[in-house]
Amino acid sequence: MTVGGLDALRPFGNRRFSLYFAGQVVSNTGTWFQNLALSLVILDLTGSAQALSAVTIAQFTPLLLLAIPAGRVADRFRPRTILLVTSAGSVLVATGLAATVVAGTTDLRLVYGLVFVLGCVNTFERVAAQAIIFEIAGPETLTRAVSLSTIALSAARSIGPGLAGIAFAGLGAAWCMIINAASFAVVLVAIACIRPSRLHARPRLDRARRRAQGTPLRNRDFVTILVVNSAIALLAMNMMVVITSSVTLGFDGDATMVGAAHALNAVGAIVGGMLAATPVSVSVRSLAWACAVFGLALLANAAAPTLGVFLFLAPVLGIGIGYYLGVLQAAAQVSVPPAQLGRAMSLVTLGSYGMAPLGAFLMGTVIDATSWQVAMAIGGVAALACTAFVRVRTRPA
Repeated sequence: MTVGGLDALRPFGNRRFSLYFAGQVVSNTGTWFQNLALSLVILDLTGSAQALSAVTIAQFTPLLLLAIPAGRVADRFRPRTILLVTSAGSVLVATGLAATVVAGTTDLRLVYGLVFVLGCVNTFERVAAQAIIFEIAGPETLTRAVSLSTIALSAARSIGPGLAGIAFAGLGAAWCMIINAASFAVVLVAIACIRPSRLHARPRLDRARRRAQGTPLRNRDFVTILVVNSAIALLAMNMMVVITSSVTLGFDGDATMVGAAHALNAVGAIVGGMLAATPVSVSVRSLAWACAVFGLALLANAAAPTLGVFLFLAPVLGIGIGYYLGVLQAAAQVSVPPAQLGRAMSLVTLGSYGMAPLGAFLMGTVIDATSWQVAMAIGGVAALACTAFVRVRTRPA
């Protein structure tokens, strides 16, 4: 490994970051167990895709409603305290879901209600999990720590579906829910092991100073990041829909090939996150390169003539995704004062996850009307357009 590569791993020398990262990997992996088991249970009970889509609605609606308040809470209270509360709450709600499955209830309103409550808790958790990185890593290694933190999602995506499928087949749906509850307990223990006295304090502003400092939305660089984040989340980040459709509808591949495509994509995303963590610092202008890499990777995959070529290029697309996400998250955190991190990251989270249902519906419509190649090409063109947008917005006066 190069010296630059070793420098990229520097945050792992910080025990606090290692605990945080391990907890995020375990928690995100556990979420795959719940999502897969819940999907199969609902389909078995109803045979309805519409009933299944209601889970997504219940899961993401709280984020649309509560992301902004969650950011304010993360700026007023220590993120560590918030994460302790949300982890404990997630354990209780996930255990409730397991009990519901064990009881064999056919009243899906209870299931949807518990998913909605878990979505509320997870909204506060997602924002606090971003805000705490500054306190864990400090300003010196913030950029690399933020970029590396995005790898937790990719690592979970690479191993979660396969492990979840094995657990569901061998243990059943209830145990998948229990495993998810246990994953939140791991987060609780990991965060509890981080001593508050060893965290880097973020400045706390009184009401007058907060009003004088303004909001992140008055920051030109941060607004640029939000526009790019929302556009790409809507048009280019719908990998579950696009990749799955490309393998099954485009190349007549089976479920094994779908899993392989997603796994290869996730492995590439880990590499892309590592590349994003290599520079000592990033700026909003760095986002132009990240969008360009992502856009070209999308266009290359859209041009794949066979399933074999598509699978070969899947890690390339993953690298583009991981690099883009790593740079985006790091640029967002360094573009605002530390006292505004909670509010800033709540807006980034709102753009990323809030656009997900709409983007999935839009790209699904495009695929049904045309082809998966067109949907992926739209994403590639959108990412390249964002490259031009960032360069124009950051052009020296």
